[in-house]
Amino acid sequence: MRTMQERAYQKRGEQYLLIKSPPASGKSRALMFIALDKLQKQKLKQVIVAVPEKSIGSSFHDEPLSEFGFWADWKVEPRWNLCDAPGSDLGVVDSVGKFLESDDEVLVCTHASFRFAVDKFGIEAFDDRLIAIDEFHHVSDNPANKLGAQLTDLIARDKIHLLAMTGSYFRGDAEAVLSPEDEAKFDTVTYTYYEQLSGYAHLKQLDIGYYFYTDSYVDKIGDVLDPEERTIVHIPNVNSRESTKDKIKEVEHIFDTLGDWKGTDPVTGFQLVKTPGGKVLKIADLVNDDPAIRDRVSAALKDPAQKNNRDHVNIIIALGMAKEGFDWIWCEHALTIGYRSSLTEIVQIIGRATRDAPGKTRTRFTNLIAEPDASESAVTEAVNDTLKAIAASLLMKQVLAPRFDFRPKTPEAGPVEGFDYGEEGYNPDHCNVGINHETGQVQMEIKGLAVPKSPEAQRICREDLNELITCLVQDKTSVERGMFDEELVPEEITQVRMGKIVQDRFPELDAEDQEAVRQQAVAAMNIVQQVKNAVADPGSDDSKNTALIDGIRKYAVDVRELDIDLIDQINPFREAYAIFSKTISEERLKQVEAVIAGKTIQLTMDEARLLTKRAALFKSEKGRLPSITASDPWEKKMAEGIAYLQRKAKEANRG
Repeated sequence: MRTMQERAYQKRGEQYLLIKSPPASGKSRALMFIALDKLQKQKLKQVIVAVPEKSIGSSFHDEPLSEFGFWADWKVEPRWNLCDAPGSDLGVVDSVGKFLESDDEVLVCTHASFRFAVDKFGIEAFDDRLIAIDEFHHVSDNPANKLGAQLTDLIARDKIHLLAMTGSYFRGDAEAVLSPEDEAKFDTVTYTYYEQLSGYAHLKQLDIGYYFYTDSYVDKIGDVLDPEERTIVHIPNVNSRESTKDKIKEVEHIFDTLGDWKGTDPVTGFQLVKTPGGKVLKIADLVNDDPAIRDRVSAALKDPAQKNNRDHVNIIIALGMAKEGFDWIWCEHALTIGYRSSLTEIVQIIGRATRDAPGKTRTRFTNLIAEPDASESAVTEAVNDTLKAIAASLLMKQVLAPRFDFRPKTPEAGPVEGFDYGEEGYNPDHCNVGINHETGQVQMEIKGLAVPKSPEAQRICREDLNELITCLVQDKTSVERGMFDEELVPEEITQVRMGKIVQDRFPELDAEDQEAVRQQAVAAMNIVQQVKNAVADPGSDDSKNTALIDGIRKYAVDVRELDIDLIDQINPFREAYAIFSKTISEERLKQVEAVIAGKTIQLTMDEARLLTKRAALFKSEKGRLPSITASDPWEKKMAEGIAYLQRKAKEANRG
């Protein structure tokens, strides 16, 4: 087993287990180990594996685990891998029922098929079985999320075992995946990309490049698409600026860029293109909407007999497919055309290229984007913020949120020790803003602000305001009304909608505390918006292409304070330029981990110096410095002392 799989297997006895681990880290194999133990040693009846889309079902085909030292093999009868079955998700529901009545042990289906089956057969039909949900971030605590509601009912009945797996640390819509009560029942296994790289046998480095162009991308793609690399190309959404609005012609142009089209393979449906050098490329076109053609190509890509065949396919071209859970270990280049505003989607796409395979020591992610209407320095800063957010996500870290401490402005209010109120100091006649340079906390005084009374409400105001803001700004109804409804009263958003969000997420608070939390969340949202407006160009034209800059601001507020430069070089690219990251290696991620840890560590200088002295002794004994990711709490504490002093030294050097 890999390290993550071993870590998960050690918790195989847990009834509810959540695995948070990067794409390509081996979650499907970890499930197999745990599921076999559940069946044969914990005496559960059956295992049902649910995946978000049919293409991911191939990750759970037969595996001869005993050849690698395990005590059993993973076997799925062909008729019970419903992801390979023709027809709709609803059409295979009767097959789920037949499986539940059979003596067979493993079934693989889509999330949709599982939902339909629960509706038809009831939650009681799944008693004494392991339910494994892949890509668990598709689940939501929102009552409108059917799968989430069904899992809530299954957990309440408490007659199943549940294994949840996700490679994305957060949902794109900021909904809670599970209610706090249900989430508390789970034991969690967390594994970072840093640990993943260190455990790989072959792959050790990830390179990231942002290429900017003018005019049309179809004229530039040949400069970034290397026919010698196994590549997944994601063409732009038809609604994006980069799209030509004709996706079929875009694919044909990619063929023309690579060479001469020679026809279609009658067995696989792959397109055959001969390069000027004489090599015949096999290209899987997943953009074509013809179901017969696309299903044949998808089936060929999922063929288990070809899983370890490096030469089975050379290039895959997709639009909405081949992202999360797509398993092609030989992919060494993920080429994405058009700006992606979802950090979750970016991390998932990168994950397609970060699977370990023989002979594959480096891999890369390339984003080909229309040149933004902004200065090169602004774009460079935005790209660096993106790289920081990607690195933090690969480390399974929440990107750091600004910490606001809102206080009511009263006649009795005064300065608080540790806060800097600027050159003129604290003014008792005005609402003051103070900054604690030790903790990064921002204290703001606001007239008439309600104060949270209970300890839980105070905790929410300290820790969860950013989450509440995200819920509001990513609420589609609120955003659409705020943008297009000219008759909208602002209080309808700040009072009614935010009030509803607070009530739904924290129903245990009394009305007074809910109102206090709402006021503080709205205050924080207003401050964040003012910061965004301050850095925006006041004379900007709405027609300008600033998607990259604007999109980064959605999460850049959280990462700008990380003092990390992840840009290696900026080179000319056609009429524009390209920005290349420093190599994302085990060592680089270790540095990022240390910087993130340094921003969150709460120590005094004396404590940090003492820990650093202990770390020196540790190094003399072990031959290495303490690790910030160590499982041993004392070793981690010594590393935190070093990180804290390094941060303070940098701050001192900057004056």
